[in-house]
Amino acid sequence: MINHNRKDVGAPPDKAAFNWYPGHMAKALRQIKEKLKTVDIVLEIRDARAPLVSGNKVLDVTLGSKSRLILLNKVNLADPEMIAKWEVWFKEQGVPYIFANCFEKSAMKKVIALARKVVEEKRLECNPEMVDQKAKLRLMVIGLPNTGKSSIINQLANKKATKVADKPGQTQVQQWITIDKDLELLDTPGVMPPNIESEEHGLWLSAIHAIPDAIVGEEAPAIFIVKYFLKIESPEFKERYKLNSFDLSVDEAFEKIAKARGCIKQKGLPDLDRVYKHILLDFRSGELGKCCFGVPPKSKAKKV
Repeated sequence: MINHNRKDVGAPPDKAAFNWYPGHMAKALRQIKEKLKTVDIVLEIRDARAPLVSGNKVLDVTLGSKSRLILLNKVNLADPEMIAKWEVWFKEQGVPYIFANCFEKSAMKKVIALARKVVEEKRLECNPEMVDQKAKLRLMVIGLPNTGKSSIINQLANKKATKVADKPGQTQVQQWITIDKDLELLDTPGVMPPNIESEEHGLWLSAIHAIPDAIVGEEAPAIFIVKYFLKIESPEFKERYKLNSFDLSVDEAFEKIAKARGCIKQKGLPDLDRVYKHILLDFRSGELGKCCFGVPPKSKAKKV
């Protein structure tokens, strides 16, 4: 009998039951701090589906007063209504930001143009006479694993400059990449926060694949995704799995998804392991509808 309504999945405790912070991430954080003086600006990549949780408070402390541009990637997978609210919130924080889809060349040109603008404004504040608009821009790319850093660099370089894989934690060393005579990028390994604040946040990060499935398993994120899309009544979710209604228990939904995706074992039992994989793949490719985890904080205090 399926039972996906256990309290350990459906009602997260205050703290996450897991963390993912391998040794190379601590080393990467130290190297980021060491290399800050060699770059003009830091481009922090986040996932637009989790604008705040896909950030990293430890990186905030490390960067200090260094110029920063927050690029919220994968906006094509995010809920437009929620993104409009997040746009207002980020503007209130006073930190430069841009929502974009890294696979759109025009969007990447806007990112570099905005980065140059931020750097020039900072230089004008410090020493107006030293501003050279033709100076080479040196940019460090940071962020959580699997937020799209390598894809962004490859799009800018118009080549496979870095390894791209649908698996978090592939980049484990820093490397300089020359885009053209006016632009150099320093690619850095993805760095997770040492501690995930809550179980719910951990499930968000697992769903967007910032955390490898091998760490959390596929069941808990799949259950979370099904509950989420039943709650928001996503028409794409309903159509994808041939559901007649959103008024379903999680167990009922899994049984219907198993039938819709052909994940049936002998004696007609659902093959749940295959169902979990299908749900995660469908979600990450945007087949279940656009979403956005979390809402902007009410406080105007800086929490970027």
